[in-house]
Amino acid sequence: MFIKTILNSYAILFFSQNSVLGVIVLLVSFINPLAGISGLCCVVFAAVLANLSGFQPEQINTGIYSFNNLLLGLAFGTFYQFNVYYVIWLIFTALLLIMLTVVLAERLGKLGLPILSLPFILCFWVLLLSADSLFKIGLVSKSSFVMQEVYEGTANLSYLNNYLSSNLPYWLCLFFRSFSAILFQDNIITGACIAIGLLIHSRIAFSLAVLGFLVAYGLNASFHIYPDDISYYHLGANFMLATIAIGSFFTIPSIRSYLWAIACIPVIFILINAFSVILAAYNLPVFSLPFCMISFTLLYFLLLRKDVAHLQLVKLQHYSPERNLYQFINQQNRLNNLQYFRFRLPFMGGWTVSQGYDGNITHINDWGKALDFVIEDEDKNTFKLPGTLPEHFYSFNKPVLSCGDGIVANVVDNVEDNAIGIENLLENWGNTVVIRHLDGLYSKVSHLKKQSIKVKIGDIVKQGELIGLCGNSGRSPEPHLHFQFQITPYIDAKTLSYPFAYYVSKKNEQERMASFMIPEQGDVVNPVTIINSTAKAFDFQPGYTATLVGEGGINEQLEVFRDELGQTYFYSITSGATAYFINDGTQFYFTSFYGSHQSLLFLFYQAAYKITFTDNERFVVRDVFPLHLLNNKPLLWLQDFVSPFFRFINLRYRALNYPPKSGTIQSTQVKQVFGKQKILMLATISLANDNIQGYCITVNGNDKNIQWVKSNTY
Repeated sequence: MFIKTILNSYAILFFSQNSVLGVIVLLVSFINPLAGISGLCCVVFAAVLANLSGFQPEQINTGIYSFNNLLLGLAFGTFYQFNVYYVIWLIFTALLLIMLTVVLAERLGKLGLPILSLPFILCFWVLLLSADSLFKIGLVSKSSFVMQEVYEGTANLSYLNNYLSSNLPYWLCLFFRSFSAILFQDNIITGACIAIGLLIHSRIAFSLAVLGFLVAYGLNASFHIYPDDISYYHLGANFMLATIAIGSFFTIPSIRSYLWAIACIPVIFILINAFSVILAAYNLPVFSLPFCMISFTLLYFLLLRKDVAHLQLVKLQHYSPERNLYQFINQQNRLNNLQYFRFRLPFMGGWTVSQGYDGNITHINDWGKALDFVIEDEDKNTFKLPGTLPEHFYSFNKPVLSCGDGIVANVVDNVEDNAIGIENLLENWGNTVVIRHLDGLYSKVSHLKKQSIKVKIGDIVKQGELIGLCGNSGRSPEPHLHFQFQITPYIDAKTLSYPFAYYVSKKNEQERMASFMIPEQGDVVNPVTIINSTAKAFDFQPGYTATLVGEGGINEQLEVFRDELGQTYFYSITSGATAYFINDGTQFYFTSFYGSHQSLLFLFYQAAYKITFTDNERFVVRDVFPLHLLNNKPLLWLQDFVSPFFRFINLRYRALNYPPKSGTIQSTQVKQVFGKQKILMLATISLANDNIQGYCITVNGNDKNIQWVKSNTY
């Protein structure tokens, strides 16, 4: 029942939820049988107690509530001999520890801080003080090399490791022993197994562990901080864990995170020495307290920053430095638009930007972030001959629409339209409508036709609603539409740079769909035309269910849910896979996938990674997959080692809409390595009757045909 919780409790000692690493750590913990059994019993005890107490199963499964109890069991088996008192005090100390863990997790969590091994340190200190007091509680200490390391700082290798010790370089033996010390062991074999497991889990974490070891060992060799050599316990539990945590777990791996991890190593020397002096008075070991203190301090320091651009903290923890990095890079580029309110162009049809941002006519200084629009013919003329009246200009009297939902904040509708060539400098903006969309975000359209405005102050308007007609009022020598965003409702407010969500842009006969961009001078822009049938086919609301029918009788049941953050996702009842997605009315696109890559849902995630509901078959939708989806593991491992500094692999996505009558969308996944391209996936999605009918997908030469059977209607 608690297998996942147990494995995660072991793996999370190394900031992982990798089951392979969890199994390895579990097995090598039994090299000391008493410690191994005690640790496992404490994990099960913590998991059962947390479950019976009503805590969330998702939190319990991560191992957050039980890994400190694992450390307690390992320490008990290392420090004390087995007797009846051993069992009694292990149970009650474990009970105290689970309560302390939950309380600290709640209090520190509100500050954005983890608990790390602090609950274990505090509880075991209490136990040590109690066991060594005048009032004996029956615990019998036993001799332990690790205990000598923890208290005194030196130790010898055990007999079982003599062969490896004599045949391997000293520094390599010390490296493996440092890993084993995290489990309160002094065993090269244990450390080697953990190192292999950590390498399987994460190349970034492994490289940081090596870096932490080498820098700490090198500093000690250079400055002779510890003349009798540095403690392998502190190398593992403080220096190496700190570099992993700071360089890759709490922060997005980068050159800056590596530099911070290195910079913390001398500070840890100071903390170890200082705490050793203080705690020696009570005969208490330092344990991993320096690692906890440097992590808490640095994390809280980084949380207090105003500008977070240079060193990013991990916001959504995937318990994998590589996935944290690849997902962050991918979503930083793809989901940047979520920070913007979605605006559309304030008109229908194609208009030309006659003056863009920071134009050389009137868009200067504080009023520089504005756009002027006109309608041109094929000869780039804005009027038909003779061009002496406003009515001769193509843009005059054309509908002006609300660019987004909002409330009308200001209206001017009584300014006369100018004769051609004449400007009204006294009433500069002419007839104007200002709409409030959010606090501090307003849009303004100016130079409208007199008495054409259809709204009044306080009216609620919807995106695309008619608000007036283009005119020639104010500082306007010929009919055109002035548009700007601003942060206040005033007519003469300063401008604000802000993008439009989607529009079709044509320049030099090249058409493209712009996404959350700002039109440039000379661009001919059109609102995006939506194919309703395609939009309906990808309109997956919570409660939507479907069955994916594959070849060979493989079926997969899907249902759409919405989580507590309002994010919608597909959940495969059959495979347990989850795929989060967004539908903004113009595009459908996936944001993340969790689960087996053998799932039929994963194949749909690849095929429909981004779909645009446009009727323009010339548009090519382009996007990028996160790198952790690459199936070539040796190549991906090479990338992992250097990914914080340099990325030589790209997984690109392309989708093309065929004519609406064909009802098909074709997509491809292309691997790019140092510029050399190879197609990895080719898919065709079939649509009919406002629904998905199925998809054919070829991945690495394997063809699969999947039917999509919708199970319900809204």
